Amino acid sequence: MNRDRQAVSVLGLGSMGSALAAALLDRGHPATVWNRSADKARPLADRGARPAATAEEAIVASPLVIACVLDYDALHAVLDPIAGSLAGKTLVNLTSGSPEQAREAAAWARSHGADYLDGAIMTTPPGVGSADMMFLYSGEQAVFEAHRPTLAALGDPLHLGTDPGLASLYDAALLGLMWATMTGWLHGTALVGAEKTPATAFTPVAIRWLTAVAGFLTTYAPQVDAGRYPGDDATVDVQIAAIGHLIHAAAARGIDNALPELLKSAMERASSAGHGSDSYASVIEVLRNPSDGA
Repeated sequence: MNRDRQAVSVLGLGSMGSALAAALLDRGHPATVWNRSADKARPLADRGARPAATAEEAIVASPLVIACVLDYDALHAVLDPIAGSLAGKTLVNLTSGSPEQAREAAAWARSHGADYLDGAIMTTPPGVGSADMMFLYSGEQAVFEAHRPTLAALGDPLHLGTDPGLASLYDAALLGLMWATMTGWLHGTALVGAEKTPATAFTPVAIRWLTAVAGFLTTYAPQVDAGRYPGDDATVDVQIAAIGHLIHAAAARGIDNALPELLKSAMERASSAGHGSDSYASVIEVLRNPSDGA
């Protein structure tokens, strides 16, 4: 183990917390680990981690403390009774929660003399440690920069801004994008599968299409920021006609149409609000203001 590397303490050794600690150990960081159930620390101890008997002992052991527990209730149950031990430390909170909870936790940490970064892990445990995987952080820039080399052991660290709630907000937005994309892929897979096309045949075409769709996002982002939506590629009304073909094809094959019907409804509301000749990006107006076009 390289003792020149920053020492880190990890609180919470579920599947994700254990992956975090393992990645730190793999990159030479002295790691102290703690979990309510002490047996979770044994595999990490076998790899060189130092098990702490208490959370307070773990906090005292390192200048950087990473917390990854079930939720914010669990976080406060662990930290509130020993808040004084955080003075002079940096707390990196990778516990999932809301932006509001992150902001409250940042204020709480400051009140006890600790620096604070909130984070979101954009991978599953097997991806921890890969430079291809994003870890999102928000909080003071100087605190992030001071610990960037250590955080890079976990994945690619991206600092989003000084508002502590930004990492959680991005996390929610990106998960929504993931679920919408995967469900759209599953709907398409079910549709072509009704004609005996295997998912493994459809998916390479779908991935190539998604790469092209990413180009639309790049085009539409400035339109969204400007609030102007020139319909010089494909208008909302054209998209409404096109999604009708999808709905018809799926209905004819007994495929659930809840997702495309939902999308069509948003498009129709945008059209009713005066965006029928605008680009698809204008649908954001009815997402921002659900009463528009109702």
